[in-house]
Amino acid sequence: MRHWALDTIFYHIYPLGFCGAPERNDLRSVPVPRLEKLYGWLDHLQGLGVNALYLGPVFESSTHGYDTADYFRVDRRLGENATLAALSAELHRRGMRVILDGVFHHVGREFWAFRDLREHGERSAYRDWFAELSFEGRSPHGDSFAYQGWEGNLDLVKLELGNAEVRRHLFEAVESWVREYGIDGLRLDVAYLLELEFLRELGGLCRSLRPDFWLMGEVIHGDYRRWTGPGLLDGTTNYECYKGLYSSHNDRNYFEIAYALNRQFGEGGIYRGLPLYAFADNHDVDRVASRLREPAHLFPLYCLLFTMPGVPSVYYGSEWGIEGRRSDHDDRQLRPALELDRAGREAPHPELAGAIARLARLRAATPALRHGDYRQLHVGHEQLAFLRSIQGGGPGSGGAGDPAAPRSVIVAVNASADTARLEIPVPGGADPWQDLLNPPCSVSPSGGRLILDVPPRWGRVLAG
Repeated sequence: MRHWALDTIFYHIYPLGFCGAPERNDLRSVPVPRLEKLYGWLDHLQGLGVNALYLGPVFESSTHGYDTADYFRVDRRLGENATLAALSAELHRRGMRVILDGVFHHVGREFWAFRDLREHGERSAYRDWFAELSFEGRSPHGDSFAYQGWEGNLDLVKLELGNAEVRRHLFEAVESWVREYGIDGLRLDVAYLLELEFLRELGGLCRSLRPDFWLMGEVIHGDYRRWTGPGLLDGTTNYECYKGLYSSHNDRNYFEIAYALNRQFGEGGIYRGLPLYAFADNHDVDRVASRLREPAHLFPLYCLLFTMPGVPSVYYGSEWGIEGRRSDHDDRQLRPALELDRAGREAPHPELAGAIARLARLRAATPALRHGDYRQLHVGHEQLAFLRSIQGGGPGSGGAGDPAAPRSVIVAVNASADTARLEIPVPGGADPWQDLLNPPCSVSPSGGRLILDVPPRWGRVLAG
């Protein structure tokens, strides 16, 4: 059975930045319900076609959210537990799913058990909670012990996930999130560093609480199948296609993204049917508008993102093409505070949001774009065409079972500044193919081929 994620369009918000929270948490101040800012954005999100919200870290931390201090308390810079519970209830009332960040590989130095270790040293009851702890040395922070951090960052203290007490604490937190906030899934931070045994136990717990619970892992390199499958994760981040989306445009080389899509989803593709999380940018990488050499390429890029296999996501503000680059030690430019009216009024590319909304509506109305197979029909330096097709009515929701819904669609994307004429093979007979993206245009095949004009920096989606 197909996962509901394939019928989903995500919007990703990094709450501490989006809400303009202070950079540091003193862990003492009165909570401020900054999360309530999101209520003013919900109509905008639904207008974009979004039906799921992925909220980055929301639990008590010292700085950026990934240095957890307390898994059971909403970060006071964002509000209280009741603040998040009310927001989640409103999202669900609107038919939107809620996904949170699960940060289980490491905690911050202010995590309560690590504070106990710092205070009591070898006498701490929590000395076995942390990975590769040694009392034969000292840490650079002056602790009476040495320990491991995430990729050498000692502000992010590596947990010993093989410890049953650690797992119990984390799993009790997850249970509380499902109970208090009704979450629909988790995005697992640095899933590529989590042991498979831990993922299996976590998966078993989550699916016992909610059989349709979605577990998606952050995986940057490697074979995504290692972390997915029965009892493991449902999907991972698709960093291979993330890179191909922008660099194929910059290099005028659609062969790159075409190769990735064929390898992943074509005939014999290694990830066929896997709900990989597809994105153009996020809180860790430069905004795609800053990556692209030609801003007009935003339009064919999002056309690809919303029509290729996977689960598309939009990072907050990128629907207007805002820019942002990270430095070696600072991600703040990627995670700005935004005000809805001002963001739309001062948008670098105000027409992009409307284009994304059109693509989202088209995807929601076309089962083949959500569940269909993938077959390449044409590839050139600046043009790519492929077929998405399903058998029967297809699984899922949003018209997937509608007998009138098209079973096959041809997607053709053109990155060139000029109209491109493509000649591509088509299945079926001589009936015309209707352009769903640019109605009421239609094209009739001749001799099993379509002669197709694709507008500059845009695409066509044709239903047969």
